[in-house]
Amino acid sequence: MGRLSRRSVLSLAAGSAAALAMSRRSLAQTASASAPEAHGLSAFGDLKYPADFTHFDYVDPATPKGGTFSQVGPTAAYNQSFQTFNSLNGYILKGDGAQGIDLIFDKLMVRAFDEPDAVYGLVARSVAISADGTLYRFRLRPEARFHDGTALTAEDVAFSLNILKEKGHPVIVQSLRDMESAEPEGADILAVRFTPTRARDVPLFVASLPIFSKAYYGTTPFDESTLEPPLGSGPYKVGRFEPGRYIAYERVVDYWAAGLPVNAGVNNFDTLRYEYFRDREVGFEGFKAKAYLFRQEFTARTWATGYNFPALRDGRVKQVVLPDKTPSGAQGWFLNTRRPQFTDPRVREALSYAFDFQWTNKNLMFDAYKRTSSFFENSDLKAEGPAGPAEIAVIEQLGDKLTPQEIAALKGEPWSPPVSDGSGQDRTLLRKATQLLKEAGWHIQNGRLTDPQGTALTIEFLDDENGLERHTAPFIKNLKLLGIEANFRLVDSPQYQRRLNDFDFDATVRRFSVSTVPGESLRSYFGSRAAATPGSSNLSGIADPVVDLLIDKVIAADTRDKLRTACHVLDRRLRAGRYWVPQWYSGESRIAYWDEFSWPAAPRPVFDRAIPLIWSARMKSAG
Repeated sequence: MGRLSRRSVLSLAAGSAAALAMSRRSLAQTASASAPEAHGLSAFGDLKYPADFTHFDYVDPATPKGGTFSQVGPTAAYNQSFQTFNSLNGYILKGDGAQGIDLIFDKLMVRAFDEPDAVYGLVARSVAISADGTLYRFRLRPEARFHDGTALTAEDVAFSLNILKEKGHPVIVQSLRDMESAEPEGADILAVRFTPTRARDVPLFVASLPIFSKAYYGTTPFDESTLEPPLGSGPYKVGRFEPGRYIAYERVVDYWAAGLPVNAGVNNFDTLRYEYFRDREVGFEGFKAKAYLFRQEFTARTWATGYNFPALRDGRVKQVVLPDKTPSGAQGWFLNTRRPQFTDPRVREALSYAFDFQWTNKNLMFDAYKRTSSFFENSDLKAEGPAGPAEIAVIEQLGDKLTPQEIAALKGEPWSPPVSDGSGQDRTLLRKATQLLKEAGWHIQNGRLTDPQGTALTIEFLDDENGLERHTAPFIKNLKLLGIEANFRLVDSPQYQRRLNDFDFDATVRRFSVSTVPGESLRSYFGSRAAATPGSSNLSGIADPVVDLLIDKVIAADTRDKLRTACHVLDRRLRAGRYWVPQWYSGESRIAYWDEFSWPAAPRPVFDRAIPLIWSARMKSAG
């Protein structure tokens, strides 16, 4: 059934509804008329930079422009894939969006990467917030322009927010559920109203979303995949591209916002190019041959043994290890609890005993990693040790939602994956796995593990690239010792994404990273509603009312200390569910690049590498 837009609903009842809309707008203007205007936002109101700042501390405003930066994209968002692309629409569920497409769109505000979550004005010059925190009135810069020279107005921003809430990717729709409305008040004022119970980070999310041209999408369907470059207003335009192979973005020389403080010393390359390879080894060979210039290395074996080629030995290629103080998040084999074989947590826990991380790390990854145990790994949001007084207070507030056994479990040590003897086939752990499976009603019949109805326990590990096949193989070998029929299934990227969107898989590898100040995004990862929403990030199908309550407590926290406490308890509950087989993480980033770039003469940002944003091409001397 089609969903009515806000505009359609208002047009159905023009009389009284129009009067009500006028009344609400008047109240909104009154509510914010005396509110001071701020030049930035953060989750708890703290900002490092004053209103008259000239540039971020981690940039060099005098950085020259020019040159090319090329890479295999290290991250993917919404409908993007690491292996291919077939669409220039990166904000819907359909298709495989091109990496870097966000470069062509401006936002109301942009991140400061030396603060946990602060954003500062780009298209929005300032913002006024009502006393109850439900109304944000963004004052737009009148000079804002799209690439075709037309003015970017509050009408465009309101259209963008409303179309994303109505037809955007499910992750975006979920995150905007507490945005009640977005309406223009003239050309330069945008009024965004939120529910009283909205998460603290929802306004930051709204301020960071792309701004589309309402006129452009008046003749172009928003919710369709397309290879037509959309009209944007950002620092880059779509340049040459070949679907599935590469896409280039060209710097807009007369970019309207180039002189703003938030853009000083950034967007320095004339061309940004993203390369695609379906195989990691082929991609690495491409880097060695200078098919692209920057690479973040995710394969420990390659980092340890592959970087011995001539260009590295003679200094033309640099290897750098950067400390990473941001949350590493959760990487592991996520088990789809919608499948009948994974409904019992004892079965899910048994699988963890079959994966020998210690052997895998030593023999396949050169001891380069640490074991992941938390959904908030490498951060102070991770639960450790027995619950402290503040955590116990939160646990006791859950009341009759928990059994006495569950309360005791939450107050004790949080669950962590087992430590093996490193043999690759730890008999003690495999016996524990067998016992758990027996307790869950599974028994060996004719060499196969079956339930009381005689149905065999099978697991298909689904992936769209073979980078982790070597790591999965010994895991599968141990599962077979338990009588479990397991196999590794490699499919192409479009099929992989479709199956994930439809939750049509048994187990798959994913890495989810939360922010330093998590909020609404937790519902997409772990919330019950997301478990039933195709395309959501809740791959395991977690539908736990207690988890939902704890997410609400995280969102409602009004201090950073309360946020940490709520995250600790949430982490304990999630880990108790045994929804995944955790893998590994590293507290550092491994990068390699052809020595053609310069770092800015400034302190490096703490919360993001900001590469290539703040880098520049090394200028060759004349003559």
